[in-house]
Amino acid sequence: MDSIGSLVSIDDEDQSYHVRYRMDASCLELALEGERLCKVGDYHAGVSFFETAIQVGTEDLQVLSAIYSQLGNAYFHLHDYAKALEFHHHDLTLTRTIGDQMGEAKSSGNLGNTLKVLGRFDEAVVCCQRHLDIAMDLNDKVGQARALYNFGNVYHAKGKSICWSGAEPGEFPEEVTTALRKAAEYYQANLSIVKELGDPAAQGRTYGNLGNTHYLLGNFQNAVASHEQRLQIAKEFGDRSAERRAYCNLGNAYIFLGEFEVAAEHYKRTLQLARQLKDRAVEAQACYSLGNTYTLLQDYERAIDYHLKHLIIAQDLNDRIGEGRACWSLGNAHTALGNHDQAMHFAEKHLEISKETGDRSGELTARMNVSDLQMVLGLSYSTNNSTLFENPIKDMDLNLHGARPRMGRRNSMENLELMKLTPDKINRASPDMLGDEGFFDLLSRFQSNRMDDQRCSIQEKSRLSVSTSSSDSPPRAMRKSVSEAVAGLGSGSGAQGRRLEEGGGAGGSLPGLRLNRHSSQAVLSHLMANAGNTEPDDDFFDMLVKCQGSRLDDQRCAPPPARGPTVPDEDFFSLITRSQAKRMDEQRVTLPSAAGSAARPCSN
Repeated sequence: MDSIGSLVSIDDEDQSYHVRYRMDASCLELALEGERLCKVGDYHAGVSFFETAIQVGTEDLQVLSAIYSQLGNAYFHLHDYAKALEFHHHDLTLTRTIGDQMGEAKSSGNLGNTLKVLGRFDEAVVCCQRHLDIAMDLNDKVGQARALYNFGNVYHAKGKSICWSGAEPGEFPEEVTTALRKAAEYYQANLSIVKELGDPAAQGRTYGNLGNTHYLLGNFQNAVASHEQRLQIAKEFGDRSAERRAYCNLGNAYIFLGEFEVAAEHYKRTLQLARQLKDRAVEAQACYSLGNTYTLLQDYERAIDYHLKHLIIAQDLNDRIGEGRACWSLGNAHTALGNHDQAMHFAEKHLEISKETGDRSGELTARMNVSDLQMVLGLSYSTNNSTLFENPIKDMDLNLHGARPRMGRRNSMENLELMKLTPDKINRASPDMLGDEGFFDLLSRFQSNRMDDQRCSIQEKSRLSVSTSSSDSPPRAMRKSVSEAVAGLGSGSGAQGRRLEEGGGAGGSLPGLRLNRHSSQAVLSHLMANAGNTEPDDDFFDMLVKCQGSRLDDQRCAPPPARGPTVPDEDFFSLITRSQAKRMDEQRVTLPSAAGSAARPCSN
């Protein structure tokens, strides 16, 4: 993306540019202010200035291209991906027709990133390939590295988009693992270049993404190695947010390596950094992870401590989904300790929240938990009338920074063992039960605050060959848009100061391009000359159109279930289930006999 300010600094000998800038002073001033606002994160205001600049118009094609590019990026940060796609497409059309190869490479990369977020992965791959091809033709190492990084992100996102079925890392279908392996290859290729360029910041971003990819592939030792590299670089740069993410991801990997104590130490560092950064949602996620880790270690008192901290933050942030998860976890931990009265309260609360949020699988789990607890307590419990603890949190002496709650335990329940109250009673493959992204991985979500870490493309040093159908070539809609834009120029060239009307997102005229009697003929001739060329890269547009016809059915899957801001990924659910499954049957309690005998564990 070109800086608009950099386009203003023109050599004094270039009189033609000086004339244009004097004519386009208002447009430039507006665009420069939009650029400044976007740099400080005020994208809404930046968009307003850019849109106004387009209304004023300019005859300078490079300035217009820069406006398109930055406006597309601003809309991207605002999650208005349709608008982002529209302006990046305008930029691609314009840069290609004026023969600006560097600009075409950048616009192809931006277009690919936007298509990736929209789940249009085949089209994104074509754009990334075009970005890489041009960078290689120009021997642009920085451009090659960016294209390879973007390629990796596209395949990483594609793999994650089709693995919501509840399978654990390393156990995904072949289609998923193929995409993830490609992502890893492209990240490795990117690393080779950024190391050669001596760019440690870029290395850090790639190591983080490579670690997440190895994690999903089940290569947990490789994931640890990559995240350790990411952590080291983050510390060198004093990047506490990246450091926090690295500690979290290391904890995730150690969980699946079975090294729960090591995982807990990394989650504690995550928690410390989240508090330093004053990120309450991430603080809650760290507490949630620590609670589940101590559940795996069967240290239920500590698990309760952290789950209560998670619960309080979820309530403060009005995260009902997170609150429900905390209640589910607290119910299980209390059951493990024999505190079945407290467990009943949290099971009922979990049921109430699941109904409220429409979490059908959570509701089923909660009903089963309540039913089991009723049997244990030997009571005909009403799920709406539990009065044992009106507000257990309020009655606990809880220090949010370390003290554990003081809770009584019913003596009659001390000898009862852990019941089977986990969600493994329902189909683990249900997309309604399991979370969306890799556990505690905020990468995904394509958040604005991690955009730099996630925008990328990675490709092999050999050109990627994109297969195309042998059927007749579809209408060349994207290439046609270039000639339509030129036709629009011709119809408007006779009126001084007349601006072209804005066309649709697929092409048409170029919004903001203003022509006058002094420059219209030169500009029009330039566009006509370039648009008339039939170069080999026309295949780029053909492949994009071909991808559009078949991309949706095989790539779009059911969206992941809703996940509150205080809840990380759901890998822990399956891990806890697997960990507990071996001992559940031996620990299950029988219903008290009619003669009133005390409940005791099954002997089988």
